[in-house]
Amino acid sequence: MTQPSVPPPLASQPPPTPAPQSQGGGVQVRCAGCRMILTVAPGLIDFVCPSCQMHQMLPPELMSRVHNNHQQKNIQQSQVPAHGIDPSKIQLPCANCKAILNVPHGLARFACPQCGVDLAVDLTKVKQFFSLPPTRPLPPPEEVNEVAIEVERDEDEGGIVGETFIDYRPPKLSIGPAHPDAIVETSSLSAVQPPEPTYDLKIKEDLETKKALSCLQIETLVYASQRHHQHLPNGARAGFFIGDGAGVGKGRTIAGLIWENWLQGRRKTLWISVGSDLKFDARRDLDDVGATYIEVHALNKLPYSKLDSKSVGIREGVVFLTYSSLIASSEKGRSRLQQLVQWCGSGFDGLVIFDECHKAKNLVPEAGSQPTRTGEAVLEIQARLPEARVVYCSATGASEPRNMGYMVRLGLWGAGTCFDDFQKFLGALEKGGVGALELVAMDMKARGMYVCRTLSYKGVEFEVVEAPLEAEMIEMYKKAAEFWAELRVELLSASAFLASDKPISSQLWRLYWSSHQRFFRHMCMSAKVPATVRLAKQALMEDKCVVIGLQSTGEARTEEAVTKYGLELDDFISGPRELLLKFVEENYPLPEKPEPLTAEEGVKELQRKRHLATPGVSLKGRVRKLARWKPTSDGESDEESETDSAPESTESDDEFQICEICNTEEERKKLLQCSCCGQLVHPACLVPPITDLVSEDWSCYSCKEKTDEFFQARQVYLAELLKRYEAGLERKSKILEIIRSLDLPNNPLDDIIDQLGGPDKVAEMTGRRGMLVRASNGKGVTYQARNTKDVTMEMVNMHEKQLFMDGKKLVAIISEAGSAGVSLQADRRAVNQKRRVHLTLELPWSADRAIQQFGRTHRSNQASAPEYRLLFTNLGGERRFASIVAKRLESLGALTQGDRRAGPSLSAYNYDSAYGKKALMVMYRGIMEQDTLPVVPPGCSSEKPETVHDFIIKAKAALVAVGIVRDSIIGNGKLSGRIIDSDMHDVGRFLNRLLGLPPDIQNRLFELFVSILDLLIQNARIEGNLDSGIVDMKANIIELQGTPKTVHVDQMSGASTVLFTFTLDRGITWESASAILEEKQKDHLGSSNDGFYESKREWLGRRHFVLAFESPASGMFKIVRPAVGESVREMPLSELRNKYRKLSSIEKARSGWEDEYEVSSKQCMHGPNCKLGNFCTVGRRLQEVSVLGGLIVPIWGTIEKALSKQARQSHKRIRVVRLETTTDNQRIVGLLVPNSAVETVLQDLAWVQDIDD
Repeated sequence: MTQPSVPPPLASQPPPTPAPQSQGGGVQVRCAGCRMILTVAPGLIDFVCPSCQMHQMLPPELMSRVHNNHQQKNIQQSQVPAHGIDPSKIQLPCANCKAILNVPHGLARFACPQCGVDLAVDLTKVKQFFSLPPTRPLPPPEEVNEVAIEVERDEDEGGIVGETFIDYRPPKLSIGPAHPDAIVETSSLSAVQPPEPTYDLKIKEDLETKKALSCLQIETLVYASQRHHQHLPNGARAGFFIGDGAGVGKGRTIAGLIWENWLQGRRKTLWISVGSDLKFDARRDLDDVGATYIEVHALNKLPYSKLDSKSVGIREGVVFLTYSSLIASSEKGRSRLQQLVQWCGSGFDGLVIFDECHKAKNLVPEAGSQPTRTGEAVLEIQARLPEARVVYCSATGASEPRNMGYMVRLGLWGAGTCFDDFQKFLGALEKGGVGALELVAMDMKARGMYVCRTLSYKGVEFEVVEAPLEAEMIEMYKKAAEFWAELRVELLSASAFLASDKPISSQLWRLYWSSHQRFFRHMCMSAKVPATVRLAKQALMEDKCVVIGLQSTGEARTEEAVTKYGLELDDFISGPRELLLKFVEENYPLPEKPEPLTAEEGVKELQRKRHLATPGVSLKGRVRKLARWKPTSDGESDEESETDSAPESTESDDEFQICEICNTEEERKKLLQCSCCGQLVHPACLVPPITDLVSEDWSCYSCKEKTDEFFQARQVYLAELLKRYEAGLERKSKILEIIRSLDLPNNPLDDIIDQLGGPDKVAEMTGRRGMLVRASNGKGVTYQARNTKDVTMEMVNMHEKQLFMDGKKLVAIISEAGSAGVSLQADRRAVNQKRRVHLTLELPWSADRAIQQFGRTHRSNQASAPEYRLLFTNLGGERRFASIVAKRLESLGALTQGDRRAGPSLSAYNYDSAYGKKALMVMYRGIMEQDTLPVVPPGCSSEKPETVHDFIIKAKAALVAVGIVRDSIIGNGKLSGRIIDSDMHDVGRFLNRLLGLPPDIQNRLFELFVSILDLLIQNARIEGNLDSGIVDMKANIIELQGTPKTVHVDQMSGASTVLFTFTLDRGITWESASAILEEKQKDHLGSSNDGFYESKREWLGRRHFVLAFESPASGMFKIVRPAVGESVREMPLSELRNKYRKLSSIEKARSGWEDEYEVSSKQCMHGPNCKLGNFCTVGRRLQEVSVLGGLIVPIWGTIEKALSKQARQSHKRIRVVRLETTTDNQRIVGLLVPNSAVETVLQDLAWVQDIDD
């Protein structure tokens, strides 16, 4: 055991010694071998260490102590501090290994140096371990000022959140024409200036004449080229991140960058993207900027040999490849990655472009899953080309900090930064929430490595359309849900029949649940077909055109069905039905089919058994190999000698060679041997005698009889097995029959195309190869390939896109596979400029993809902005998909869409959050009756407890049916079971399984979950723990105080961190307050309860005054206070009447208001004796606010450390705020530093500064 770094702990267990320690004697000594502290019982002089078994003696100076101790047994052991005990600290035992640890005062959390367990000090229990000195009498408990608490909560929550997008123009460059569309930037990013441009473009003249790139695309070229001149502390060349939203024109920007590098003599470029179709776009972009002579080579069309060899002959140009070919290799084991690295050559300093680089995500997956090979390949190619000029492009690249793991060239973590590795960077961001992500984006912009502009969503309409299920569909859904539940019971009983040695069950259930989820997703999609068709037809009538987005095409099911039933069918395939049939056909657990035994096999089987049964008989060597008639020959003697000299034979073989019937040795050559019992007989001695030749497995008559008996028994056994097998088979075919008879919806894709006029009217851009088309006479459907003679399969999507853009087809259906990077906007260059109506039939699994899908129809240079219609059904579980999208849109919000309020608001649907997990646990515990439910379940009333009881029974049964409650048993008329821990927090699983319940109970369970979630979020908001992203600080007067201090400068980019100090006056004068009230009363719109109120209680001899008026939107009351202005939180009337009373006397209101207005300029609401003193801002009208702006990431650790020492909980959180000065409208976004922490931060930063200097 190595010596611990803390003063070593006491022995984890006292060594076995004759005298127990409790007698109070004994001394403590450190073992000479393992350095552990041992307690030696009184009277002992030599001992053995129980840990390292070393024999040793007490040192002489302790001998006397032992002697004295022996005489004074009753003297407390504590008077002799052991060696290794530090009297200046508290000694506490480790909860795990019981070692005594020296804990410094005030340290609340630490790890045990001996066993490594994380420990926390529980102060309530510490008192048991040591007696405290007599305490002074405590001061009387201070009164809690409720109003102050309310105001403090309000302040913690921050102000109201303002508009989030600002029109964008390049701040420091003026080359190039304006962009054709309105481009915006999040207001937080716009508060940061990029560095000074110093790079001089070679293609500047050409650009000015051609006007092919707009000013903001040229700005990107300058900053990217400038950034590529820098190197990171680890020696690799710095990279650039283009985070522009979908449709801003990333393709042309990249083409411009390739052209610039070409003119600088760097003629090799790697362009890695998502689909090989995009090669045509790459070619188009290069032509657009005027680089027509730069060739684009598609890697998938090239062999695996050297690219610059004579046979391939690619010396320069752009090699275009997809992420999947980056991880491809040939049969001979040559890899594409190797081939590319070889082509680039050593010292390669050309461009490597990771286009749509979010495809490389999951390099740092969540716990339990593996990193993707793509992510690893992206890292490897960057490591092997350290001088390459890397560009990351993605509209959604940083939507989740976890997905930034491959962006190693940004230099945000690693050597020379305050995060040693990506995990630490990730940890800091996840702690900081949405605001932290925003800060990282601002940081990257300030250091000149990031641009992120979005097409303005002005003019775009978002509408969430709920498509309620039609009666027929509800019936269909109910039956399907019941069928799945019955199928589960059926599978359970069928697997119980099987031999238990088959590890079938886990695999079977995995397949069962994944099919279950796919089936019901399909049902949800089909439920939306009528609404989709209705909306599409309506849009076409309004002279618009339609784009319908879905995720899955159902191709696999269709192809299976076509192979099964032939190319001509009566009707479209039903995806859900084929899925069910396939699942049952392939996975229904049948007993094994018995093989009937033939007579010959039966004999062999029996012989084998008999052999095994008689251990004494060893035929080898003692008996002749073949028992059959043989003419004697000259070779005979040799053969015999050979056999007889076998090693097993120890005596002469003669005595064994006798006929069992006549007991003679005559005609030894003719003896037959029974293959079962092994006895030897003459053929002539048998009754009846044998005259013919016999086979080698001949058996004697008695054995034959036994064999026949065995056969009969065996036959009976096999018949029984066969009966079981056939019964299983019959059950299986019955189930298949039921599936075929179920009424299930058709494949949505084919259905929509058919209802909107067939393939002649609908352009399809999907990944599938063939489709079902209704026959011209309207009877039946046939399967045909999507491409025609003139169009190859790989060009079919491009061809269909052209037909749509030319207005020959006015409906387009896109799937994810077919639509990456495709532009379908109302392009001013296209014939079809009708307004696009974009319907999302299926929201993609991730919001990145949703944004990608929205970006197909909302792009630069469009005649009109699209209308989005997001379709949901009213099934509880289906909102799940929306919830995931919302979650991403929220954090996408952070790096691409500004903050939370930026993109379309779907956050009402975000369930898979920390609060969602907690709500789920609360709900499960309530349903399992381990706790009471915090809300009344939907459809129940608190007056009638039996309705709640009834709901709980139904809910429990529902959870059993979808496998969340396991091991269920019914006892005493009650259903009981358990929910395993991993399911307790798995919101995804709950929402997926929920889909498999009949609509009624499904919606009730879902509503219960949502109402619990709302309650938890509400509580978190009241307690001030909710991460609200960026907060606007509002006040009547905001002024910058003095000149901002530069506290840190980044060596590489010269960007700096600045400390701003603002003074805010938040108060509202009596005149303004009266004016507000008059305004309300003037139009007689106000309520009779509007007016001035005073608090019913006094604090420190004062009452607090407020103005309250009803907010027409919510029916709650808005509160305005003299010191802090309008409160964020509205108050229900009941609470208002409970805490305040209305003033009838205007004079009293006026004097109270003016008095509070005056006092609040100098002190906080806690009065003159507040613990935080001058640092406290609660309810103070004049406030000083310190904000760190500019670069934050490099000094993140310093700030976190300073904040962690703050006394008030809300001050420990990293909070990002935005202020705009009222005098000159200067906007600052940065970290709010509590006044009490400013000193610490500055001291620590000065320290950072010195080191850097």
